[in-house]
Amino acid sequence: MKVWQAGSHLTDERGARVADWSWHRTRRRLGLLARLTLPYKLRTALAIGSLLAFTVVGLAPPFLAKLAVDKGIRQHDLHALAVIVGAFLAAGIASLFLSAAQTYQTGWVGERVLADLRNRLFAHLQRLSLGFFERNRTGAIISRITNDVEALDQLVTDGVTSLVQNTLLLVGTAVVLLILDWRLALATLTIVPLVALATAWFRIRSNRAYRRVRERIGLVTATLAEDIAGMRVVQSFTREPVNQEGFRGINDRYREANYETVVLNGIYFPAIDFLSSLATAIVLGYGGYLLIHHQVTIGTLLAFTLYLANFFDPVQQLSQLYNVFLSAVAALDKIMEVLEAEPDVVDASTAIDLPLATGHVRLDHVRFGYGELPEVLHDIDLEVPAGTTVALVGQTGAGKSTIAKLLARFYDPREGRITVDGHDLRDVTQQSLRRQLGIVPQEGFLFAGSVAENIAFGRPDASRADIEEAAGAVGADEWIKELENGYDTELGERGFRLSLGQRQLLAFARALLADPRILILDEATSSVDIGTERKIEHGMNRLFAGRTAFVIAHRLSTIRDADLIVVLEEGRIVEQGTHAQLIARKGVYTSLYGDWAAKVA
Repeated sequence: MKVWQAGSHLTDERGARVADWSWHRTRRRLGLLARLTLPYKLRTALAIGSLLAFTVVGLAPPFLAKLAVDKGIRQHDLHALAVIVGAFLAAGIASLFLSAAQTYQTGWVGERVLADLRNRLFAHLQRLSLGFFERNRTGAIISRITNDVEALDQLVTDGVTSLVQNTLLLVGTAVVLLILDWRLALATLTIVPLVALATAWFRIRSNRAYRRVRERIGLVTATLAEDIAGMRVVQSFTREPVNQEGFRGINDRYREANYETVVLNGIYFPAIDFLSSLATAIVLGYGGYLLIHHQVTIGTLLAFTLYLANFFDPVQQLSQLYNVFLSAVAALDKIMEVLEAEPDVVDASTAIDLPLATGHVRLDHVRFGYGELPEVLHDIDLEVPAGTTVALVGQTGAGKSTIAKLLARFYDPREGRITVDGHDLRDVTQQSLRRQLGIVPQEGFLFAGSVAENIAFGRPDASRADIEEAAGAVGADEWIKELENGYDTELGERGFRLSLGQRQLLAFARALLADPRILILDEATSSVDIGTERKIEHGMNRLFAGRTAFVIAHRLSTIRDADLIVVLEEGRIVEQGTHAQLIARKGVYTSLYGDWAAKVA
């Protein structure tokens, strides 16, 4: 007995925890929607007021029909009939205007709430650290701000209105039925338990089904985004048939999830229709019996049959709304996952703006690993005087790009610290640090816009003369002027109209124009051919002048000319010095250099 009691107690506790968690999630959802409507309190109040008035007016016609039959037609009272018909018309006109008012006000508030939610999502994404975007697929993130916000559209513009209106109509109709004739009302309400059972079954099954639908539409979007972004690689390796087959499988799983909701709807809604017909049969049968025995009036029986539609229509509307609600809740949960994601890197409450830096950088016994993964940098200790050009070399996976990410404070070290001019990066604001950094990645990312706008991306207030000077310094001015509209040429998404080398030159020009104190080149010349590289060598010298530069490269010229070469192996510094010093040492660098020289030869 004790064992059973203990098990029962644990089950009760588990059920209570689940219930608490479910209520906690519901409160969070409602809290988010409520906060989004706060700026539109007056419009929301007008929408609620017109909705309540519309619902009350909607209850009047069946009762007026009863009065028309009992007080006007049966008693041959034309005056009473005219008054009731007039009231009927007045209710119709009032319903028309109140419906239009509540639809307009609700739609007005709903669309602005959705627009605010998109803005809030986008703003929050700007706050998140690089790690979030490296952990999550781009398409899945896009799905949050497009598909999932769109899934809320019907809920916030029509769903909330329908929920309140149909709930009030259902309760109001039940009360009126009891007032009209409690015997008929109780007879009719005997089918309510059957409706409740069918709805509970539908609710449980639909909840799971619609959650799967939201998950799988996100996967469809993510796959599409990835395939389209990588179309050049897809076509290069003739992967079209394989990708098409993969997408077909993902799309089939999405279809299956939607099909499950179709099956559930196909079972539930006909069942509700049947129960509605059953209730009508009860009213006609029992009501007819009462009418024959002169216990109810013909007007009351007519009103009952009309109110039955008022009773079962809201049940069906609420059930259909439940589909919308489930889809919206699943989408809202996905949105809230993004909104509740916190940046991995945050400014300390006491963080200050980094003063204009000279560029003296120190990595003081730095250890780092991504998330919960094993450590990838082990006790990195490195001093870089201001104005030094440092080449980070080593095999793939040695930790070169990770050091670059730490310097830009995309991540914080697990142990140790990184300082610029003696300021720990964790003690300065990220914006003030990155304003003094220039980063040129392996592939220069260009945005849709003109050539000039892309060069001035880090310094939007730059003059045309400054833009052209930066482009000229890296050897890009000549070919830019040959474009159809020169610096005003629209590049399109990712600068697809330009070669990889041209895109990289624009990235160099962008970095130069921003005038950073510390420069990070992460394989920046890997997509530039030898001829183009020679053209920009003088631009590189211009770029490095007076700046501290960290260069990750495999090009011999870039490495040889560096003031300091740091050799990494499996996350550790194994050698450092000038090119001549390291060659003389005949260690790891000499071996790497021999491999590179052999490739060039």
